[in-house]
Amino acid sequence: MTLPVRPDVLDFLSTRRSSPARLLAGPGPSRPALENLLGMAVRVPDHGKLEPWRLTVLEGAALERLAAITRRRGKDLGHAPDKLAKDADSFENSPVVVAVTTREVPGAKVPVVEQHLSAGAVCLSLVNAALASGWGASWLTGWMAYDRAWLHEALDLSDPDFVAGFIHIGAASQRAPERPRPDLSAITNWITA
Repeated sequence: MTLPVRPDVLDFLSTRRSSPARLLAGPGPSRPALENLLGMAVRVPDHGKLEPWRLTVLEGAALERLAAITRRRGKDLGHAPDKLAKDADSFENSPVVVAVTTREVPGAKVPVVEQHLSAGAVCLSLVNAALASGWGASWLTGWMAYDRAWLHEALDLSDPDFVAGFIHIGAASQRAPERPRPDLSAITNWITA
């Protein structure tokens, strides 16, 4: 059986471009619109139906709190002030941030690496769903995604969970410029026998 060709989807995928978080502005999507995006985002490969990820929607005062934690913890770690400002501003300036966190299922037949890859798939699916819905969106991580003290204080995460991605969503204040794409001939091997 051949599935129907979806030219609109192919066009979207061939031209998609994330919107840098610094170019996002309010308002963000309403709660019903965001719930719709989240529902699309979790339609990803999930071997064993483990749901090895969780979604934490952050808005308003929660983003201000994360920015403050980022500044304080980053300073404790000795990060450069300009780097800290950029990291903290990414939280304060985005209308909505969805933290996609891992939730490993110990003892499952599915290897942990596949569980982590599934969380990454949720990140990309959420970015694509937001972009296809007319929102600006980007997938960021940064040191905060892996720093145990930050994760515990900001999101109440404990080992071994971590942030697969912070998905920033809002109105795109301008279209992001195109960037160079990989040279497929340099990264692709064809094995035919």
